[in-house]
Amino acid sequence: MKKHVISADRSLFQSLDHMNENHVKFLVALAGDGTVAGTLTDGDIRRAVLRGVGMDEPIESVICRDFTYVRDGEDLSGILDRFQSPRIEFLPVLDEAGRLRNIITRRGLNVLLLKNQRFQIGYDFDSIDEAELEHEIFARPWGWYKTTVLNDLFQSKVVYIMPGQALSLQSHERREEYWIIVNGTGWVQLDESVHTVAPGQSIFIPRGCRHRLTNISETDMLIFTEVQLGEYFGEDDVKRYADKYGRG
Repeated sequence: MKKHVISADRSLFQSLDHMNENHVKFLVALAGDGTVAGTLTDGDIRRAVLRGVGMDEPIESVICRDFTYVRDGEDLSGILDRFQSPRIEFLPVLDEAGRLRNIITRRGLNVLLLKNQRFQIGYDFDSIDEAELEHEIFARPWGWYKTTVLNDLFQSKVVYIMPGQALSLQSHERREEYWIIVNGTGWVQLDESVHTVAPGQSIFIPRGCRHRLTNISETDMLIFTEVQLGEYFGEDDVKRYADKYGRG
């Protein structure tokens, strides 16, 4: 929380320097008595400079005093309600006297909940690596996929197979998978059986089952969602039996 806190008597330049040094985009400004005077974003500083406010001026004149906050002890539903507004990216947590108790960021809360960790209003949100929410898109010879959720209980993905391409024939020993086709048509192989699949169909792949999905369209992307259940979700839990791209 410390990296987001600054005294309200600091100048615009000092505030901007504080943001740059701590790699943050907002600050909570404290008055001399320890209460929260307001909030300050990098956008607030930019707009102040454009209005002609000098960089040596104290931030008291440009902070947002009508800010959205939550009270210490408030439940999760009230916090989620406030984050329904797209303009709210963080929420100061105040006690009854208006003193700062915590700061909840939208992205930090998302990571906490998606990782299936128990929410507490006093949680140290600075300990969360928000980059965990930014799952990259991983390219493969057949297309690409993006992980949407990954925690100790499950992993979910959205998988895109390009026209005429196919996953390798593979199996997993430490997880089972559930697929739902959302676009396109294809062939799914489960051990020795092969079936045509279309949007709305679901497929269960138990552990050890050899499986493959092929996009049989010449023009349309084959898209499916995947949920993995098990004790391990690493990409090295893949045993390949056949692969048109020569991967072992």
